[in-house]
Amino acid sequence: MKAMNILALTLLIIGGLNWLLVGLFEWDLIGGLTGGMNSAFARVVFVIVGLAAIYAFALYGKVSDDDRIGAR
Repeated sequence: MKAMNILALTLLIIGGLNWLLVGLFEWDLIGGLTGGMNSAFARVVFVIVGLAAIYAFALYGKVSDDDRIGAR
């Protein structure tokens, strides 16, 4: 499960950095590396990053548990 958490976090960081580049420079890193935003591979990457974001909702419970343990 730890590997899945690390993978989800890594994908969320990649997605966040991609949005940062879109916001600052109007350049889509994923689209640039995969042949355009509408390429099939780019769409698969976007879906995987989105699924990682959905999975990350489960991490809220872990963060809350960690905070409670640290407060003792």
